[in-house]
Amino acid sequence: MQVCAMLDQLRNSFLDHLRYERNVSAHTLRNYESDLQQFINYLSPAKPERGKSATKRSAQPAGPDIKQIDHITIREWLSSLHSDNKKKASIARKLAAIRTFFQFLVREGVIESNPAKLVATPRKEKKLPVHLSLEDAVRFIETTDTETDFGKRDRAILESLYATGIRVSELVGLNLRDVDFKNRLLRVLGKRRKERIVPFGEPALKALKDYLTVRESFLMNAPATKRDAQPLILNYQGTRMTTRSVGRLIEKYIRLCTGIHDISPHALRHSFATHLLDSGADLRDIQALLGHARLSTTQIYTHVSMEKLIEVYDKAHPKA
Repeated sequence: MQVCAMLDQLRNSFLDHLRYERNVSAHTLRNYESDLQQFINYLSPAKPERGKSATKRSAQPAGPDIKQIDHITIREWLSSLHSDNKKKASIARKLAAIRTFFQFLVREGVIESNPAKLVATPRKEKKLPVHLSLEDAVRFIETTDTETDFGKRDRAILESLYATGIRVSELVGLNLRDVDFKNRLLRVLGKRRKERIVPFGEPALKALKDYLTVRESFLMNAPATKRDAQPLILNYQGTRMTTRSVGRLIEKYIRLCTGIHDISPHALRHSFATHLLDSGADLRDIQALLGHARLSTTQIYTHVSMEKLIEVYDKAHPKA
């Protein structure tokens, strides 16, 4: 059996393991599938083997045995990604996917050891999270035209993201029953299916209630056989909105909002955390609201606030 055919089968078993045993999110599953497919394509027998003569290549038409995939092969693949100008963060994620995959193969008895453990993770660029100022965050959200049905829905999306700091994937995964309008609380299913409760304020409450007045018109666009009343956020076809659609929506409002550039859907989450910290919120409380497993992940926002503090000092102190 060719290595890629075997890898295809093992990859499918691994994805089933992630889906049914580890309950990873759909977004994470897509990333694993994409990264593994890219690695399998790299190993394709149709591609000339690296560093071997034509005679040797013709002697091995079926490709290398899966047990012969070693840390050198993985390093060469990562090197090719680097040559293609892939970001270090992206390469690190792909390596993590390969490590997890080979660890699964070890557990299943397919191989004896994990070759990816011998490959060092690329050192990531230390980038501070991009966030909006308080004024820009408000201006960006208010770019939506709430006189239209789509504007009402979009305002509800942007207000909810900024008011709660939840991930876009968490927002689109919300069902109507997950919103407690009376107590202004969201029940959010985060990474690794961890549930948390997140409060939201009056502006988000108003935006959500305004959206609910037109939500039925979105729902009626779906064919009767596909109509599902559970999802909170619906697209124009009346079905659950996707993270990609929210990304396009935010790109649209970036174009409409002058002076705001190069922000991602995550920027509202970063702004939420930064503004809370600037206002004196405890870092551990912010960690709980964001759903971070480790405090070290949340601590990056202290660097953002420190930058602001230094800026204020430089402007205000006579001998700065």
